[in-house]
Amino acid sequence: MSVDGYIDDAHPERLVLSGDEDWDRVDELRASCDAILVGANTIRSDNPRLRVRSQRRRAERVARGLPANPLRVTMTRAGGFDPDAEFFADDNHVVYERAELSTVVEDLYRRGVRRLMVEGGSSVHTGFLTSNLADEIQLAIAPIFVGDSRAPRFVNDGEFAKDRMVLGDISRVGDVTVMRFFPDADRYWLRECVSESLKCPPSETAYPVGAVIVGADGREIARGYSRETDPTAHAEEEALAKVTPGDLRLATATIYSSLEPCSTRKSRPRSCSQWILDAGIPRVVFALREPSRFVVGEGFEQLSAAGVSVVERADLAPEAGQASPLYR
Repeated sequence: MSVDGYIDDAHPERLVLSGDEDWDRVDELRASCDAILVGANTIRSDNPRLRVRSQRRRAERVARGLPANPLRVTMTRAGGFDPDAEFFADDNHVVYERAELSTVVEDLYRRGVRRLMVEGGSSVHTGFLTSNLADEIQLAIAPIFVGDSRAPRFVNDGEFAKDRMVLGDISRVGDVTVMRFFPDADRYWLRECVSESLKCPPSETAYPVGAVIVGADGREIARGYSRETDPTAHAEEEALAKVTPGDLRLATATIYSSLEPCSTRKSRPRSCSQWILDAGIPRVVFALREPSRFVVGEGFEQLSAAGVSVVERADLAPEAGQASPLYR
């Protein structure tokens, strides 16, 4: 988009905002995806090819057993497509008519799509973001002003989440600035917990768990994983052990854990729920309820009863559960 937030101007000819280096970045991103989705108006106005440009990248996809190009996807309520549009050049496409976004992504998942790239336009961006269906935003800002309120913007008006997003990184690509944002901060940090859990030494009597403590400013305070420094240590206590006692940031922090904090344990007298209460952390977010395999887990209830705000993200439970057969 332009510095002032537009993705085009109001003239009939398409405004080119990206340079060669950024086009190559986008091509690499396309090659990493299973499908590319654009709105119907984008097909009508821009006639995009939505294919991988690089022959090398296409060949690499084929070598991995994938189609040379990702599946092309669009949504429409009115139809009215030119049958000769590039979108329909071969059978590697799908059109959803009068379908809700949630239905579209669920059907794409059933078709084997695990990584979906949403290229626009404004209405589609708005729909994904207001529905909390976007995992990541890659926003390229070109050094140009459009200055015309008639032009399309990156998003339209909508009921967006007011929480601050996680800023992943910032890079320079030619003369374009590329920023990566993660709109759902809880989802982002829980996935970091899952990544931490994969570091756990194997055990037949304890779960692999990862934990991250994040301050109110969105910055990470500490992280840890089960059995990181001791064969009986849990992830939450490993993370808390790295924080200086009395750190004022804990009073407004959130502790994330891939597994519900334990309410009782056989190996040590203090549970993770008690560690959290003693630290004064007011908010807990976890992905997966503790299975009643070793003890009965009541961390959610124990923490809630003590006045802690507890959020269970069951939508991420399958990802957390993949860390070990013990969860199944």
